[in-house]
Amino acid sequence: MSRDPAGPVGPAVPADPAGTPSSEPPAHPDAARARLRRWQAATERPLTAMALLFLVAYAVPVARPDVSADVRSACTAVLVLTWLVFVVDYVVRVRLAPHPRTYVRRHLLELAVVVLPVLRPLLLISVVARLGRLNALRLRGKVVRFAATGTALLVLVGALTVTQAERGAPGASIDNLGDGFWWVMVTITTVGYGDMAPVTGVGRVIAVGLMLGGIALLGVVTATLASWLVEQVVASPDREVGDDGGGTGASIGGMGDLPASRVQVTLLTAEVQALRAELAAVERRDENRQAGGTTED
Repeated sequence: MSRDPAGPVGPAVPADPAGTPSSEPPAHPDAARARLRRWQAATERPLTAMALLFLVAYAVPVARPDVSADVRSACTAVLVLTWLVFVVDYVVRVRLAPHPRTYVRRHLLELAVVVLPVLRPLLLISVVARLGRLNALRLRGKVVRFAATGTALLVLVGALTVTQAERGAPGASIDNLGDGFWWVMVTITTVGYGDMAPVTGVGRVIAVGLMLGGIALLGVVTATLASWLVEQVVASPDREVGDDGGGTGASIGGMGDLPASRVQVTLLTAEVQALRAELAAVERRDENRQAGGTTED
């Protein structure tokens, strides 16, 4: 019995409609997501640095409108270069995504920045998001750090953009970067003195964004403070129990790290069990006495 010279039969190789065997099987969605995550992890810090460079190049002409033509040209070149880097990054992300159309629908702002170069200042938003993701601390610490970093960058970006939009407009009250910072602080804290107000459409859109950002900031600060106060109130009975009687709350079953309500339930359960055992012992003594009395009669 002769053997097949072709060797053992392996798994069937999928073929394309033309009949030519396909050399690479279709990528699994999980594998595509893994590649996308690796790309994002590898480019996170370089893109953050590029975003900060974009911020500096954008800020110099706004803060110093009288800079030389060479400095202005260098800043423009940096803006174009960073925009091209973000374009390449966006294209690569779309190619690596398991469902490119879904990725595009979920990242419409990035698509708008890529398609319309006039929207390149919107790349400043990525500075807030990327620096927030770099602060990988505990949940409350991460929220506080993100809120502080985001607020500082929001104030800076708002002052730059509103100054650029309002400077030179007819009837504008915001003429320089100092006025822009003052107006942003008044707006983001929802004070609203009314001494300055944007008159251009772009400036009013920025004002709406700052109002929403100020409300969100107050919500984050209030929620964080409330969470800390609740934790202190809940943890204080636990500490009192531990201090009274030699650390009871921390020694019973290692429950000292749990909320006080659960510690109290554990203590009450132990007391009920002890009372039941004591009642059972009393009942047994009574039964023994009754049995002894009957025998004597």
